[in-house]
Amino acid sequence: MSALVMAFYGFTAMEGLPGLQQELKELAQQGGVLGTILLAEEGVNGTISGPDAGVKAVLERLRQLPGLGGLEAKFSRAEQQTFHRLKVRLKREIVSMGCPTVKPAEQVGTYVPPAQWDELITDPDTLVVDTRNRYEVEVGSFAGAIDPGTESFREFPSWVEQTLRPLVQKTQPKAIAMFCTGGIRCEKSTAYLLQQGFENVHHLQGGILRYLEEIPEERSSWQGECYVFDQRVSVNHQLQPGSYSLCHACGLPVSPEQRLEPSYREGISCPHCVERFSDADRLRFAERQRQMQLARERGQQHLG
Repeated sequence: MSALVMAFYGFTAMEGLPGLQQELKELAQQGGVLGTILLAEEGVNGTISGPDAGVKAVLERLRQLPGLGGLEAKFSRAEQQTFHRLKVRLKREIVSMGCPTVKPAEQVGTYVPPAQWDELITDPDTLVVDTRNRYEVEVGSFAGAIDPGTESFREFPSWVEQTLRPLVQKTQPKAIAMFCTGGIRCEKSTAYLLQQGFENVHHLQGGILRYLEEIPEERSSWQGECYVFDQRVSVNHQLQPGSYSLCHACGLPVSPEQRLEPSYREGISCPHCVERFSDADRLRFAERQRQMQLARERGQQHLG
């Protein structure tokens, strides 16, 4: 039986989080739903997977919360469950930028629906910025987008001040267009830019996932696959599982071409991390990989 995968987020002031945490955990467990739900005073963020009824029950409950009546969700299908566990966590931020004064619920950039996105980003007077991390950008991005080269979203404000601001002052673009996987990081990024005095800031409504869902591949300006934070690792333009796998040593995505390189040893090393770990680490990784292989041969799931 296939699993329904749902990605969602919403910025709104929230209260009573410990009680809501327990309620959502019980509701998801009853519906056979796994994945991650993050709750904070600024809103909710998550990706979950499971039977249709269970996933939609979680969405219906979230939409009953103040300020989340119009909560949008991006749906896709997987042949099987895409998560090992259920985690419902209380956090300081639903996406960690480290700037507590940024309030996306109060002010964000201009939403651009997927149908109008290509017209905006192909304009030579538009500066296009990918707000995701370096390893995500390497899997796929929009043609001509700037890659900040960040390892963490917390590095984004520093990149803005050190690189983006001088670039904007030099090129004087008519618009800044930002995008991310599901919309949450670019929404918070636009809130930050506006707070810092930038103007004409736009972002892709619903993120890359909504764009891939609505724009036919033959008319798309998307290049490559889209990294996702579940066992699928990446999805293609049809939102089907892509060609990337995850290196269980460093946790980074590995392409089919990288899996052919001498440095790639399943579960032990890859081109990203071949110089990063000690011999003792490699021995530990090799034993874990052996246990995973034994579990597969027994028809069991090994959580790593």
